[in-house]
Amino acid sequence: MAYTNSNLVSYTKLSPNHSGQRTHSIDRITPHCVVGQLSCESICGCFSSPSRQASCNYGIGNDGRIALCVEEKNRSWCSSSNANDQRAVTIECASDVSEPYAMNNVVYDSLVKLCTDICKRNGKKKLLWLADKNKTLNYTPKSDEMVLTVHRWFANKSCPGNWLYARLGDLAAKVTANLDGSSVTPHAATTGLYLVRKSWADAKSQKGAFKSLDNAKKCAASNPGYYVFDVDGNVVNEIGISSTKTVDELVKEVIKGVWGSGADRKARLTAAGHDYAKVQKRINELLK
Repeated sequence: MAYTNSNLVSYTKLSPNHSGQRTHSIDRITPHCVVGQLSCESICGCFSSPSRQASCNYGIGNDGRIALCVEEKNRSWCSSSNANDQRAVTIECASDVSEPYAMNNVVYDSLVKLCTDICKRNGKKKLLWLADKNKTLNYTPKSDEMVLTVHRWFANKSCPGNWLYARLGDLAAKVTANLDGSSVTPHAATTGLYLVRKSWADAKSQKGAFKSLDNAKKCAASNPGYYVFDVDGNVVNEIGISSTKTVDELVKEVIKGVWGSGADRKARLTAAGHDYAKVQKRINELLK
């Protein structure tokens, strides 16, 4: 195929660190945390020396501007995996310097726009977050699908950090909505539909879409482990989820992004009858 680069780029400084043209078509996107609130110029500067032995396709600076470091046609050196980098567009995003490597809203918004643009130019209508290493690496995307992968699957690293990792389901949903690759998108709130899924990101697990909240609750109740979501991804009712879940089980769900973030996460966990303080304490222990 004829590869192109994003027209969202505002700065270009090509790195010498790449392997030349890809040996696999693009069907993955791998977002990274750059570990520093850097400008897009500085991100490119990190990869300007051959001795660095690392690079990325794009960098998103802390003001949301996007840089091109390695053209999409070429394989960057970013994910500690030749196989992944051959098929992934890699993106370094400005972040805090310690866990959870938080990114500001401007950076995240630019990431959504850039991922949408990458998918469009490569003929994809859906961006998928499968939230499981083995499932993802053994999955063969359909011709109109793009899949999210993460650096931590290929190396002993936290990258992309727990802040972004918890939002990858949201990222996939927003990009797919922008691509109009789903009959029910996060922007369709006026339809009043309620979706029954294992998680908001796991659209393939969907048991049904209901206009009646009561019917959605009944469906979730008859399918243990399923949530009721509105079409904005909010957990409406946790019927069907065991109230006896352990703290560690809830922590895993939090990391997957099921319970949202910040005050929203606290409200959802509390409303579902869970001890937010215990869950947050366990998360803090794991991040030490």
